[in-house]
Amino acid sequence: MFCSEPEVQMTDDEFRLIRDLIYTHCGLYFDNDSKYLLEKRLARRLSHHQLPAFRDYYHFLKYDRKRDQELSDIMDILTTNETYFFREAFQLKAFTDEIIPELMNVKAKRGDRTLRIWSAGCSTGEEPYTIAMLLLEMGCIKGWRVEIIGTDISQRVLQQARKAAYGKSSFRSTEEIYIKRYFQEQEGMFKVNDEVRELVTISHLNLFDQNRLALLGKMDVIFCRNVIIYFDQIAKKRVVESFYKSLREGGYLLLGHSESLMNISTAFALKHLKNDMVYHKPECAESGGFA
Repeated sequence: MFCSEPEVQMTDDEFRLIRDLIYTHCGLYFDNDSKYLLEKRLARRLSHHQLPAFRDYYHFLKYDRKRDQELSDIMDILTTNETYFFREAFQLKAFTDEIIPELMNVKAKRGDRTLRIWSAGCSTGEEPYTIAMLLLEMGCIKGWRVEIIGTDISQRVLQQARKAAYGKSSFRSTEEIYIKRYFQEQEGMFKVNDEVRELVTISHLNLFDQNRLALLGKMDVIFCRNVIIYFDQIAKKRVVESFYKSLREGGYLLLGHSESLMNISTAFALKHLKNDMVYHKPECAESGGFA
């Protein structure tokens, strides 16, 4: 009778070291109850690198020349990326019926015919492609330079986003007319057509990387839905402050319906629209408002 080889155990000290290193890297926070989860999900990395203990793995993450690639790899293991097209319909209706017409009206009066939208934590890409389809359906972007930027920390999901081919589970809230108009069926998958893809850029980004954030430039709308729920309070404030700096005055921040800026920021105004409540960066906004 053969016995399986015993799995490497993670000590409390090793848990704290690795947990804190991951947190410093990207803001992803694991509380003390998550030790078993972290141990199980990272055990395969010890085997992969032929390391005898989690302390050796910690030193690998901290000092090895391949540390950046390893941190990128484990983001794929530690993050959940469940999404689908046309998620949170009320918010999307607010986006098309109220936010975009207002922004385009104000910007056109200033002679600015650019529209820049950021999908932060875009996962496999359904959100930025949804935004592109909605703008095309509105029929109002001719003569405008539209940029939709989807970013995520996970390289694995970004590969799928760039392929832009999806199975049936991604269409649980999608009307048939969108599938017929903006997708082509290929070998049992549905591929986003070029008209939509031309509006979208997919890029790797760690929301804690201030240098890369600065390169994105100013945005008119930021979607960041069901992302900051994985951060602790300090990390939430840091990321939301980055969003505030990235938004043009008069721009909008759209969070998931289970998320709010309560006890995080008073810099944004909570705006009550007909279809939803959203966060707005006031005109002539002043810095501050972050505890």
